[in-house]
Amino acid sequence: MKKISSNYKRLNYAIMKAAMLVIVINIIFMPSFTKYEKDENNLFHIFLNGEDVGTLGKRNDLNELLADARRAAAKGKDSTFFAKGKLEYETSTVVFAKVDSRQEVLERMVSVLKTNEVADRQHAYTVKIGDYMINLSGSDEVKSVLQAALDVYDSDGTFVAQLQKDPSRELNALTAIVVSNQETDDVVTEEPVHDAGFETVMEDSFVAADLADDDKSFDDFDYGIESLEFGSHVEIVDAYLLPDQIEDAGKAASDVTTVQEKDAIYEVQAGDTLSQIAERTNISMDKIISLNDTLDNELSMIREGEELIITQPEPPLSIEREEQEYLEEYYDADIQYVDNDDWYTTDQVTLQQPSAGRRNIVARISYRNEKEVGREVIKEEVLMEAIPKIVERGTKIPPTYIKPISGGRMSSSFGRRSAPTKGASTYHQGIDWATPVGTAVYASSGGTVTKAGWGSGYGNVIYIKHPDGRETRYGHLSKCLVSSGQHVSQGQKIALSGNTGRSTGPHLHFEIRIGGAAVNPLKYLN
Repeated sequence: MKKISSNYKRLNYAIMKAAMLVIVINIIFMPSFTKYEKDENNLFHIFLNGEDVGTLGKRNDLNELLADARRAAAKGKDSTFFAKGKLEYETSTVVFAKVDSRQEVLERMVSVLKTNEVADRQHAYTVKIGDYMINLSGSDEVKSVLQAALDVYDSDGTFVAQLQKDPSRELNALTAIVVSNQETDDVVTEEPVHDAGFETVMEDSFVAADLADDDKSFDDFDYGIESLEFGSHVEIVDAYLLPDQIEDAGKAASDVTTVQEKDAIYEVQAGDTLSQIAERTNISMDKIISLNDTLDNELSMIREGEELIITQPEPPLSIEREEQEYLEEYYDADIQYVDNDDWYTTDQVTLQQPSAGRRNIVARISYRNEKEVGREVIKEEVLMEAIPKIVERGTKIPPTYIKPISGGRMSSSFGRRSAPTKGASTYHQGIDWATPVGTAVYASSGGTVTKAGWGSGYGNVIYIKHPDGRETRYGHLSKCLVSSGQHVSQGQKIALSGNTGRSTGPHLHFEIRIGGAAVNPLKYLN
């Protein structure tokens, strides 16, 4: 009996040992469990479009799994399959846990994708031209819209729009180019045969003579469009869109060729006046003034390098072209300048008035849409010489002007106002900055002090005369720190602000005068 009991114990031990081994093997190797990995997230709870699709023990193939699910969902469909597929997951670390098989997760993903299918999408092209964008159903429609923009200027159909891979993009995108019909149709299949000997030399000589523009008569030139290009970069990319997102090609062609107003910038050149800019840009002077806050009227000062907003009407797809043209025209000679080193660059005097001449020319003219942007005269026959305008101008850089105090709050601007106190003017000839009494006041520009003392309504006041003929005034001071006849430099401390004279509170009154007349200081401060 004792022997049987001993064998029984050994048998139970063997069974328990085998069972434990099976459990360990299942934990480690069975696909329905995930094993513990120290310091690692080893359980991934997966969601697709917010829906729970199962749990896996690996993360590295989730995107591949979603791609397989998309292929499975699209299987058997005649059209392209589209569905929203936002993949998310939550991670945790466990010793062991039951996980789903890859196939189970795949099937749930397929179900979610089919539920979120977007029907009725079709292949199309999105055409981007700057900020403008249109959707068209196919490449033929894209080319027809682009061709419509070319045909505005090329009624003979000499130039055609073609699509090619966009070299500036790494992705599979197209762009548009313009080629002549000759480049499209003429295909050279073999090398041309050249004549040899004396005949060839003579023929080449005559060809060279034909190409010399100076020797041609006006009738010998070929007039018309020489080149045509898109003035904006055109990008074409694949898209899959709903039918109501795709535009009619005819309407799109009308849209891209219709002129639309948009702001453009004109940089003021030396010698420019507002009237000249208006004539050059074909925009009324009143419109230019209304678009720019820095301009009050047609007499407003403009400076070289200043940028003015102008309205530049253009279609969404601009066309640039070069044309060879014969013109009979009146023309102006270039302005001739006489430099005066004793004058400032703001000073100039006309020494000789111009007179237009007459000539016949052949010119290669560059256009952007309807606007001429460049001209090269190839042949010229002058019938009457133009008389140039001669202008004497200064070369010295004029003084600059800075704000005369640090900080301060502008309490009264230049121009019309209600009288702040009895006896005050209703036309403010300067600007006021509210600031505590005793604030340092600095010379806005270098010059000579012509007055430093009491100035009636100004209270304590300082006048400074500057080398360019302008004058600055500083009023309502509590103390003058300079005296009449003294030379001061720009930024030098000249006074302390105050509340003297006809004043409603502590502030600095500041003026700039040109030719004795007060101007808005804000237009002259750097």
